[in-house]
Amino acid sequence: MFGQNLAKLRKERKLSQYDLAEKMNFSRGKIANYEQGTRQPDFETLQMFADFFDVSTDFLLGRTDTPNINSKNSESSLQAWLRQENTDLSESERDELGSEIEDYLAVRRQRILEKRNGK
Repeated sequence: MFGQNLAKLRKERKLSQYDLAEKMNFSRGKIANYEQGTRQPDFETLQMFADFFDVSTDFLLGRTDTPNINSKNSESSLQAWLRQENTDLSESERDELGSEIEDYLAVRRQRILEKRNGK
């Protein structure tokens, strides 16, 4: 299940195995082995993937279908917050703000990974 979920998350973000390997400071072969199920991550690596993709480790392991503990149904907690707390914004403005926040969080996750990998 881990390998299938990892591959799905990678493809959703339009990353090749090479791209993900570079971002995680792994070899492409290691990513391929995880996705094929011939290798399992240790706890630290599992947490690194969860942080990178902003999902729970339970989601990666297939213990839940909800990617993030704070998500409700198919709407992310960010989308829910934008809808509830920013009623004065149009839907397109909320979408744009949500995209900007998601971009910021992706950069932040990348910095955390680089710090963990000693870059």
